[in-house]
Amino acid sequence: MPTLSIREILEEKEAGLNLELLAGGVGMENTVSLPRIQKPGLALAGFHSSLHPDRIQVLGSTELSYLASMSASEADQRIGNLCQQKVCCLIVTKNQTVPDYLIRQADSSGTPLLRTRLLSSDFISLLTRFLEERLLPTSTLHGVLVDVLGIGVLIQGKSGIGKSECALELVLRGYRLVADDVIKIRFKLPSVIFGEGMDLLHYHMEIRGLGILNIKHLFGVSSIRERKKIDLVVELVKWEDDKEYDRHGLDETTYQLHGVDLPYVRIPVAPGRNIGTIVEVAARNQLLKEMGYHSAREFQDMLEKRMAEAAYLHAHTIIGENLE
Repeated sequence: MPTLSIREILEEKEAGLNLELLAGGVGMENTVSLPRIQKPGLALAGFHSSLHPDRIQVLGSTELSYLASMSASEADQRIGNLCQQKVCCLIVTKNQTVPDYLIRQADSSGTPLLRTRLLSSDFISLLTRFLEERLLPTSTLHGVLVDVLGIGVLIQGKSGIGKSECALELVLRGYRLVADDVIKIRFKLPSVIFGEGMDLLHYHMEIRGLGILNIKHLFGVSSIRERKKIDLVVELVKWEDDKEYDRHGLDETTYQLHGVDLPYVRIPVAPGRNIGTIVEVAARNQLLKEMGYHSAREFQDMLEKRMAEAAYLHAHTIIGENLE
């Protein structure tokens, strides 16, 4: 299960959490494995059975006002009892003044105490979204991921089949590269798979004969994308004359990834076939299917209708006008 340390949360700059460390620095390696947040109001009142120590505990105006209504010694004891539950982290919101006893208890128990200037509701919303994204189950996959007309196309195939060359042609057509060679896969419930590039390989592509290319530098920021939902899997295979390939598009197949069934297309590669064009058309066709329009099935329905009309006219000619 993916985890995130309190240190990583503190050092996060892009999520807009605006956190600062006040006390309990020895516990910065405490980890979070769930994206849910808790406000420990009941725990401060002495009811600890509902407390989840593995969740980040947020202290807002209500919690600090409740503590301020007590004597300093009683508030100190309540905070001490809370810290004894081995909570992973305490975060004070709204840039509130933190009582000395809270800092002292956090230091003595090794509980990280952080503060943000954000309101509790805004901070909890931001932190929850950040944790949901960072704590998604991950794996790696070999292939190329390209955004074609908003359709995330995962291109797979044996090494040397032409995956990167196909992706490069799509980039030249104005589409966007997400990742080449190694793709980091994130699974988001209930059935969404996201792909993104590895840190070291981000924006880079290997083309045999040219070497490693930086797509962002060559074609600009509009040619790349950080992450994309995977909507279609395309496998490139070597053309074999003795094998049958789908020529109608009626038999829809799927590719299972992390238990999620994704639309799957198998494209044979041979001299003279423009694979980039075929993959682009596959993405366009998938976009039409998601809009409720299925070209192959519409053609089949039209063909069956024409055949039925022809059969009726033929029977009418032979039997006569009395045919019901």
